[in-house]
Amino acid sequence: MLRFTKQLAALVGAGALGILAATAFHGAATAQRADEPAPRAREVPPSREVAQYSFSPIVRRAAPAVVNVYVQRRVQTFSSPFANDPFFRQFFGDAFGQPSERIQSSLGSGVIVSPDGIVVTNTHVIRGRGETEIRIALADKREFDAKVLTQDDKTDIAILKIESNEQRFPILELEDSDTLEVGDMVLAIGNPFGVGQTVTSGIVSALARSEVGNSDSQVFIQTDAAINPGNSGGALVDMSGKLVGINTMIFSQSGGSQGIGFAIPSNLVRLYVAGAAEGRKVERPWLGARLETVTRELAEGLGLDRVAGAAVARVSDSGPAAKAGLLAGDVIVHIDGFEVGDARAVQYRLTTRGIGSTVKIGVIRKGQPQTVELTLVAAPTPGRDDVRNLAGQHPLDGARVSNIVPGVADELGLDEAEGVVVLSVRRQSTAARYGFLPGDIIVQVGQAPVSTVTELEELLTKRQRVWLVAVRRGDKVFNLQVPG
Repeated sequence: MLRFTKQLAALVGAGALGILAATAFHGAATAQRADEPAPRAREVPPSREVAQYSFSPIVRRAAPAVVNVYVQRRVQTFSSPFANDPFFRQFFGDAFGQPSERIQSSLGSGVIVSPDGIVVTNTHVIRGRGETEIRIALADKREFDAKVLTQDDKTDIAILKIESNEQRFPILELEDSDTLEVGDMVLAIGNPFGVGQTVTSGIVSALARSEVGNSDSQVFIQTDAAINPGNSGGALVDMSGKLVGINTMIFSQSGGSQGIGFAIPSNLVRLYVAGAAEGRKVERPWLGARLETVTRELAEGLGLDRVAGAAVARVSDSGPAAKAGLLAGDVIVHIDGFEVGDARAVQYRLTTRGIGSTVKIGVIRKGQPQTVELTLVAAPTPGRDDVRNLAGQHPLDGARVSNIVPGVADELGLDEAEGVVVLSVRRQSTAARYGFLPGDIIVQVGQAPVSTVTELEELLTKRQRVWLVAVRRGDKVFNLQVPG
């Protein structure tokens, strides 16, 4: 016990000496030396406003232009007084009963970008079967009907017009999304869960995210600002109060925000707003080449030092890429000075530059950097004989098909070859019921190969006891058998 006390006393004494030494050192350190600058003067803030940091000035400017988008759809269902009777359900199934109509409702967000009431939202917010009614609710509680000007499934952008008898509305100005940098602060404004307008803050987590979408046209801004169901179509705003993106989706395992949200860049939104205002469809530039994202194996085979870029797999003889001097085996790494990480990023950069522009494409060719200039043009329009709307007593009733001409091949990412591709399928048609999808290639009907739409149409006029249709989807061929 005595030994422990002596040790404790020694430690206390050492601590006291340490405190005295530290105090002396601090006093010496706080004394200004001749070779040091004068310490920065500290002053009391002149006002409470100066001392209080807040996003409220930005929100006051931006929030009035962010709206709620209410969508109601009339859909046909079946009902019956025997619907819950196990006996009838056993024999007639769930569809037994009389047709009736019910209303489906959904809720999203939107952003007013023009004083005359042009609203940007997501296609998935307004898309659905049946007759659709769209209602716009402003932050000041006014409500208006709206109509769809244009919508694009590939980019998930929809443009609406408020029907308002020429009233003027608050707007959000579009910012150049290329000025964003990772780490910039942003605000997400929308109507999550239908609880009313909500603002969340965060930073830009990443740029040019392309591996999360379903289309080769989709490139996203990633943010950790909370985005939840109902935020779709809402605004991603920078610190100047301008629109840098349209919130579109989240990465989540629970359905709620987990700090990984994605927004469509404003530079792409701008194209669709301009197209809707001018009454024209946005056209993607025709490259005339097939691109593949550089993988680790491909990078090793080409001798690249980075797994990034888009490799040119094929070049059409008469396309813009051939005229610009692109060659199979080139790896595109820059467009107008912006790095491109994959094939989707290339398509995004070309699309945002717009038809008629000339871009500088940086490529790696046989290990050496080179630059080529590409003039952006629209894909050639398929001729009247290239496209058919199919109708009749056959499995492809309701499908719109086309010969695989260069423009169609480039749009759908197909090899240019003889064949017939499905462009679209009318909802609730026979072709839709049998599962045909845009991009499917009709290879064969019965025992006859299909090379052109003329051949296909002729084969479909011959009634069959059993229809046999071979379809190539991606790298697989499916054989469909349907009673005639």
